[in-house]
Amino acid sequence: MHILVTGATGFIGSHLVPLLLAQGHRVASAGRRPHPDPRVSFIEADFVHDSEKALWVSRLRGVDAVINTVGIIREAGEQTFQALHIATPCALFAACAEAGVQRVVQISALGADGHAATGYHRSKKVADDFLASLPLTSRIVQPSLVYGPDGASARLFRALAAMPLVLRFGQAAQCVQPVHVDDVCAAIVALLAEPGAGTRRVALVGPKALRFLDYLDALRREMGLGRLRVLALPGALASAAARLAVLLPASPLTPETLSMLERGNTADSADMEGLLGRPPRAVETFIVDARSARIEAQLGWLLPLLRVSIAAVWLWTAWVSAFVYPVADSYLLLERTGIPAALRPLMLYGASAFDLLMGLGSLFLARHWRRWLWLAQLALIGFYTAVIAWKLPEFLWHPYGPLSKNLPMLAAIWMLYELEKK
Repeated sequence: MHILVTGATGFIGSHLVPLLLAQGHRVASAGRRPHPDPRVSFIEADFVHDSEKALWVSRLRGVDAVINTVGIIREAGEQTFQALHIATPCALFAACAEAGVQRVVQISALGADGHAATGYHRSKKVADDFLASLPLTSRIVQPSLVYGPDGASARLFRALAAMPLVLRFGQAAQCVQPVHVDDVCAAIVALLAEPGAGTRRVALVGPKALRFLDYLDALRREMGLGRLRVLALPGALASAAARLAVLLPASPLTPETLSMLERGNTADSADMEGLLGRPPRAVETFIVDARSARIEAQLGWLLPLLRVSIAAVWLWTAWVSAFVYPVADSYLLLERTGIPAALRPLMLYGASAFDLLMGLGSLFLARHWRRWLWLAQLALIGFYTAVIAWKLPEFLWHPYGPLSKNLPMLAAIWMLYELEKK
């Protein structure tokens, strides 16, 4: 079978493609970059803009089946639910009907139903319903939380589970039914060969439902970290925290994600067992290498904490230099380092502004830019340390160690550079 996979380099797609190849299928990927496996042919496509049916009809020539794995949990810039969940998938599905594609598998989400209350679920439902209205054999799969060692959500949940204290947002049970990505992919492959025309919606879930905090507790115990400790936030405070968190780039906590968690995410596992021919994997078997998972999970919350701490140092320094420390004393220090009187205001307030930018950059720059920020901070702190030790040696021998404390600061920034550069 010749199968086109959209989002083939994403989380589910990257696990699905090797399984399809192992089954002897010919696989093509449609996306912005080729699949790393040379056996996978490539069709350049952009889900943000390719929302015309005519664009897809020619791409589907000779294709027997299409699997759409494209999806986002939060909108960002041009990556909107309207574009990625509705407009382009609907154009693709309409093209499948026109091109004579035998079968379409749509990766939707559990909760994309008549009770959908969030933009994420409603947009998935629109595409699902459109696909069901077409004269196609289609399978709409609706996973609960999908776990994979390399999955972004799984990394987040392991990091949460590894923290000394976990916040509980609200009082609802917040039930989930986590399913392993290998089981999800195996079920999708089984659906490709399943007899029967028309449309079928299939819930892809784990063997049992459990509270979200119990899920985190199970992950924590499997990593060898003992019992989960929880601090409950009242509903009003939880909602306020979600509204504030949405201001942070890529924050997993938003009013919508909290609403989806409050609603719950469970279903009967009978369909899953039927497709797999066995019960799906239990949460207690998800983590294979406990030591590696534990180290990665602990770094998952310690590194952001370190980054915020470094940002706080820069921001505090900017504030104190510009508004708290006596200006006359600052000018005297600058005079001793050889700065002419005319340049002292520029140096004082310019350095404060630069420190402010360093702090804001530490908080808000994207990871691929932060590696250059860490190098700039290393150079700047190194320069400050050398100049002060030479021109103001009393700070080198000060009992409070204002210069010697730069050593752990430099080490911490270097660690962030090394661990974030990939």
